[in-house]
Amino acid sequence: MNHKIFKNGFRDGIAVGLGYFAVSFTFGMASAANGLSVWQAVLISLTNVTSAGQFSGLEIIAASGTYVEIALTQLIINLRYCLMSFSLSQKLDRSAPSWHRYFMAYSVTDEIFALDASQNGPLSPVYHYGITSVAVPGWVLGTLVGAISGNILPAFVISALGVAIYGMFLAIIIPTAKKDHAVLLVVLSAMGLSFLFAVLPGLKKITPGFVIILTTVIVAGVAAKLKPTEDTAMQ
Repeated sequence: MNHKIFKNGFRDGIAVGLGYFAVSFTFGMASAANGLSVWQAVLISLTNVTSAGQFSGLEIIAASGTYVEIALTQLIINLRYCLMSFSLSQKLDRSAPSWHRYFMAYSVTDEIFALDASQNGPLSPVYHYGITSVAVPGWVLGTLVGAISGNILPAFVISALGVAIYGMFLAIIIPTAKKDHAVLLVVLSAMGLSFLFAVLPGLKKITPGFVIILTTVIVAGVAAKLKPTEDTAMQ
């Protein structure tokens, strides 16, 4: 029975693993471009498994930011994984030993959470492990190949491929923003605020890490106040 459940998770995780490979390939290249070694980049991906967190952290490292900046940035950006883990803990099969929660928490991502949450009935840890057995290696392998490529490809090729990360973010943002005006407002507000931090004399002195933190907190806070979800509005 567990073998079949694991196989189902592995099958569902193949698409996630392929997508992770493509995204982490860009992270590997960006790491090499910013002076990280291949194994440093791989270690980051192996211990974090978070695209937005890793890219923002890399930006802070490249700018010689402080540990405080990195810690606060990661806390804010990855806080949603806490909420996802709380949700999955309620869906987890009650007969499963509690230690599974610790191992499952390591690989709770947006895509894996969506697959776990979509399962009918209680969630078996074995299904989650089936997904991660292909998704996490896809993320780490993509980083490895990207970092190696970043060290051997010509500079002009690396520069051209570096645009891929922006294309990835646009591919994520545009379809959702077209359907939801609130998301579009958040995106435009974040862009505008980031622009102000980049050009205004006083704000230009703020380091990249705190720019990310302030932009996230300000835009998210204002958006939550002006456009609350139906559940929040009813409270």
